[in-house]
Amino acid sequence: MQTGALSIDLAAIRRNWRALARLGPGAETGAVVKADAYGLGAAEVGPALAREGARSFFVAHAAEGAALRRALGPGPRILTLTGHLEGDAPLLREAGLVPLLSTPGQVARHFAALPGHPFGLQLDTGMNRMGIGPDDWRAVAMQALPRGPVLITSHLASSDRPGDPMNAAQLALFRELTAGTGVPRSLAATGGILLGADYAFDLTRPGVGLYGGLPFAAAEPVLHLALPVLQVRDLAPGETVGYDATFTVTRPSRIATVAGGYADGLPRALAGRLTLWHGDRPCPAVGRVSMDLITVDVTDLPGVPDALDAIGPHQGIDALAASAGTIGYEILTALGRRYRRSYTGQA
Repeated sequence: MQTGALSIDLAAIRRNWRALARLGPGAETGAVVKADAYGLGAAEVGPALAREGARSFFVAHAAEGAALRRALGPGPRILTLTGHLEGDAPLLREAGLVPLLSTPGQVARHFAALPGHPFGLQLDTGMNRMGIGPDDWRAVAMQALPRGPVLITSHLASSDRPGDPMNAAQLALFRELTAGTGVPRSLAATGGILLGADYAFDLTRPGVGLYGGLPFAAAEPVLHLALPVLQVRDLAPGETVGYDATFTVTRPSRIATVAGGYADGLPRALAGRLTLWHGDRPCPAVGRVSMDLITVDVTDLPGVPDALDAIGPHQGIDALAASAGTIGYEILTALGRRYRRSYTGQA
């Protein structure tokens, strides 16, 4: 084994989907598989969730949607969160994708390029990122609602902070803008699902919670990442390790070099903060995190390990992210393509 081994548990992803579905009773539960299912492989994750019962999938762009359609086949609904961008019409049509139109210009483009093609609408209720704002909504609604949108969505800015008053304010505005439309509605991603039934509406859109990340603290972990040991050397006190000699050995030490680095999604910011694991034994990384290699102090292990865990029972994605000063989403989506990937739980 010369590259890291990344194991992805599809059964755990399916169980997380079921758990989140139970938290939104009465609502359809979709699945967000944008960014290649948060880096874990949409071609594998999408069909697994479809077999579990997911019928609505969300991607960012039309190209992602077309790739997912090839994996899912006909039947499941695939919605594009960035809407109908310039040049998207052929992919939207050929792959049967549903754009969530987020500007008056997108609405006009879609009706001109693909008359009669299914569409949804995305509203901005306070995040000020993507969506039709309240000032434009009345004119857009008069134009779009008679054409039968399949869904109206919005996105919560602070759903990972349950006590933030912005959640209730966005909920109230979403209700106000969509009342009486008769169109199915969707407001809640993972964090919104955890806020309770008031946020569920007709369809929920779990994303990071499917993949074992916060804010879904009850999520099952879905990843195991083992980095192979390439070389071990014995160092004497006073010797240094890595670029810029930032770590100096203070005792007779055994230093292992493992295959993995910032090119594999393990940020350089982990230097001095990263712990790898051998079973129940923590092993501190020392020196710089480089592009392909990380050096680790294994002096206290009884022998020379074949591999060390970067993600596993003792360190999940959010703990690793906290060590790097980032969030679990970034760790997930940055996991490199060089890892030897395997999938379990593919029933």
